[in-house]
Amino acid sequence: MSAPAGSPSTHWHEGRIERIEQVTPRMRSFFFSSSITAHVAGQHVDVRLTAEDGYAAQRSYSIASAPASAQLELLIEKLDDGEVSPFFHEVAQVGDTIELRGPIGGHFIWRVQDGGPLVLVAGGSGIAPLMALVRHWHASESQTSVRVPLLLAYSARTWADLAYVDELTMLQAALPTFTFIAVTTREPARRKGDLDRRIDAARLAAVLAQWGHAARHVYVCGSNRFVEAATNGLLDAGVPAGAVRTERYGGAD
Repeated sequence: MSAPAGSPSTHWHEGRIERIEQVTPRMRSFFFSSSITAHVAGQHVDVRLTAEDGYAAQRSYSIASAPASAQLELLIEKLDDGEVSPFFHEVAQVGDTIELRGPIGGHFIWRVQDGGPLVLVAGGSGIAPLMALVRHWHASESQTSVRVPLLLAYSARTWADLAYVDELTMLQAALPTFTFIAVTTREPARRKGDLDRRIDAARLAAVLAQWGHAARHVYVCGSNRFVEAATNGLLDAGVPAGAVRTERYGGAD
């Protein structure tokens, strides 16, 4: 879904930071008011910071908010050796204006009409675009008669490192079509059905078998290493390659 020339995705716009939330010890959500209001779940925006001497640093961040949200939410993890994320964590304040460009992306997206069942696999801050999918899916569940099963497996080091964990657990309690599995690789599982070891083919196969649905669309997002391991695990577990879409980041912001 590439935007035509002259559309908002090809130009830089000012976004005003309206709210900042600490989501995990190393991740914050920044809520922007911007002319970038229409996006598809799974898309991203470019962010550009320009110094007084003219030097500019640009990075891409996935949109975590649902397409119908009034504000654009970006989940930004602090990387100590980065150029952009330390600015957001150490300098940026409510009221600041930031250059944004987007929405961008046509591969890693999901619309209601795409249907399901859906499987989402996230590692760390890779939850951001998948959170947009979850929120869009949630909105559609109350607006349509068709129920689409959704399974989210989300991996982080500890429970405290899982972004949006309260929202996800509340969704699971409220919606029988939503299955949330928390994966904590450096502490014991907190809930029945959660995992406390890294995702591999055997665990993915067991999770999918217990879930009981044939995945039509699968989205995997996280670091390069995480995406490669999760994707190989899904394929080994019998998920068709054509059903899997991936998005990855290299570990530097």
